[in-house]
Amino acid sequence: MDLKTLHYFVEVVNAGGFSKASKTVFLTQPALSKAIRLLEEELQMVLLERGKRGTQVKLTAAGKVVYRHAEQLINGRQRMLAELDGLRNLTGGTLRLGLAPLGSAELFAPAIAKFRQQYPKIEMQLLVRGGIEQTAALKKDDIELATGIIDFDDEFDGLRIRNEPMVVVVPKSHPLASYKQLQLNDLRQQAQVMFEREYTLYELVLSACEKAGFAPTEITRVSHADFGIALVAAGTGVMLLPQIIAERYRVDAVVNVPLASRDLRWELSLFWRKQQTLSFAAKAMIELVKLQLIEDNKKA
Repeated sequence: MDLKTLHYFVEVVNAGGFSKASKTVFLTQPALSKAIRLLEEELQMVLLERGKRGTQVKLTAAGKVVYRHAEQLINGRQRMLAELDGLRNLTGGTLRLGLAPLGSAELFAPAIAKFRQQYPKIEMQLLVRGGIEQTAALKKDDIELATGIIDFDDEFDGLRIRNEPMVVVVPKSHPLASYKQLQLNDLRQQAQVMFEREYTLYELVLSACEKAGFAPTEITRVSHADFGIALVAAGTGVMLLPQIIAERYRVDAVVNVPLASRDLRWELSLFWRKQQTLSFAAKAMIELVKLQLIEDNKKA
């Protein structure tokens, strides 16, 4: 039994006979009659009461059951195809995008806005989490695309969006504020404002400090860059931030001093799992981000 045979059966019932139905399904009347007879033999039940030639066929009790379920199956197939067509043509579906709290507003908001304008019928689910949680969400298929700091490997692939130098945010009254450039070693004795542990940037800064020969001891943890800068302005400590973020939230009471370090840079990416089959919506977002990168490079 297949959907085609069930379709023939439904058309025979709707047409009231084999003659009219054969024209609808583009099948000869003998071939159509044989298909229904084989269906009855397979089910071992009579589905249609066949009267004299020219009279309308009638459903048996078994035929009514088959007709009801056949309609549901055929309609379900049509709905499935329509939904798939909507996904293919981006007139339906969902885009599940994970956004890093740091840098997403600056670097991904324009692409998200363009996506919304071009594909208004696509539902967007945005998950704002730290880098570690983003990777976990990808592995659980909670999201298709993520933004954050990551090394591409056998599991993950993506687009490099921004490679940004780091700066040290210090109070204007601090002795380090007069430096034109700072080394990590200059922060050895300094209290630091750092992000929470689930932020990838926390691990990057900690690793860079340890590589320079020291571990930060006086740490104040924050979840937002603007609050971290406010704490720096109040004299809580210094803070290492990507230049683009430090400039966005800069206040008069602090100075952003460039950090001289090849090892510590902020590289934000859009990434996904290699083995995952991406939706048409996710592929469309990737293409928009690529176009944005080309436009940004032209402006640079």
